[in-house]
Amino acid sequence: MANENALKNKVQLITYADALGGDLKALNTVLTRHFMDIFEGGVHILPPFPSSGDRGFAPTTYFEIEPSFGTWDDMKAIGEHFGIAVDLMINHISQRSEYFQDFLKKGRKSRYADFFLTLDKVWQGGEPVKADLDKVALRRPVPYSEFTIEETGERERVWTTFGASDPSEQIDLDVQSPAVQKMFREILTLFAENGVRMVRLDAVGYVLKKPGTSCFCLEPEMYDYISEVKQITDALQIDILPEVHADIAIQYRLARRGVWIYDFIMPYMVLDTLLFRRHDNLYKYLEDRPENQFVTLDCHDGIPVKPDLDGMIDEADALVVVNKCLERGARVTRVLSENHKGRNGFDVHQIVCTYYEALGCDDDAYLAARAIQFFVPGIPQVYYVGMLAGKNDTRRADLTGDNREMNRHNYTLEEVDDAVGTSVVQRLMALARFRNRHPAFDGTFETVACPKDRICMRWTQGEDSCTLHVDLGVRRTYIVSVADGREERIEV
Repeated sequence: MANENALKNKVQLITYADALGGDLKALNTVLTRHFMDIFEGGVHILPPFPSSGDRGFAPTTYFEIEPSFGTWDDMKAIGEHFGIAVDLMINHISQRSEYFQDFLKKGRKSRYADFFLTLDKVWQGGEPVKADLDKVALRRPVPYSEFTIEETGERERVWTTFGASDPSEQIDLDVQSPAVQKMFREILTLFAENGVRMVRLDAVGYVLKKPGTSCFCLEPEMYDYISEVKQITDALQIDILPEVHADIAIQYRLARRGVWIYDFIMPYMVLDTLLFRRHDNLYKYLEDRPENQFVTLDCHDGIPVKPDLDGMIDEADALVVVNKCLERGARVTRVLSENHKGRNGFDVHQIVCTYYEALGCDDDAYLAARAIQFFVPGIPQVYYVGMLAGKNDTRRADLTGDNREMNRHNYTLEEVDDAVGTSVVQRLMALARFRNRHPAFDGTFETVACPKDRICMRWTQGEDSCTLHVDLGVRRTYIVSVADGREERIEV
């Protein structure tokens, strides 16, 4: 029986279409063989569409599934048991898409010419202004690429927020173009027809460009734009999840507008708590945190630091956390814009490694981290490598030249079976089952006062309750459960 909504208050998986066995059929096999009662909150399948780069995040089209992964029927088969979430890269599309290829051939005569943000839409005459460029939140050395139009030989510069190559493989869309808006409506309708229940709006913070600004998370324009998208998705019974790595105040303003947000603070906060063996920063963060969040520890990119935690952490402490992770084999991505670096040049954007390695491959510390994640209000989302307590794939990172591949290992079916059989994964699965089943998680959350080297969190609904206890000194974790009139102590 198909889930009616991906957004259940239960554990959700996030994975690539080909990461667990090689394709969607294999993914379905893994899910039904091992995880039927684990991922009752659904499955977020990272871009399963044809793509020219960035592991799916440079899509050429959304109207078909990458043939090597399978078909929309394979997606529907997964949807028979698990609510499905997918991505819409709302900021950009592949250079090799039919839309941009036609533009490359015909230039302004292309019927898709208005799809793209040529620089004359930003600056008069199409000439970048240095003072404006200096304010842009850069993800590459300059935020545009230059191309030669085949039929005319003319040079065209178009906005390209992302991309390691020059010219970029990812071409920004003009989201204010009626033609692009029509395409998005058609894509979202297709998603709904194929059982998609949630759409992550990837890189939505970059969609609007305005001279003299950072061109990132423009307020209030970004909120208005997301509201417009939400009107379309509400009619299709699809929930949206804006993906924004930004100042926490921006995230909270999004949450107050009734959309789900990502808790990009929690991954670092849990590392800080376990490495320094104190709960101060975590407890302070939980005081006024919105509950309509997806709670993560790991993802396909890295553990966020800047700008997500700006103003929330001491950068000297952050450097200690970063260096400890580096000792354990991590790598980092950097902030490029000088204006967006911290004091003394602190420029760590994300820590790139598996969460298991970040905690020194210590099973007890890792289970403590997952227990905290599962007890914090929101929908707990577990990345596939984290679910299998995976280690850094340095070989893959070195081969591709992309450090993020450290945490993107492709598992064979045999590797999945082996990982599931380990003690740490069995313990994690038991914890996930508890999170899915205990009735108190639909009630009220509170942090309980305790010594700084301990954590105590409680959920209560009526006569039912569950209380998490973590001794940070020895990384010992247990839960006291009260349900149906019976009290039980559960070792994690």
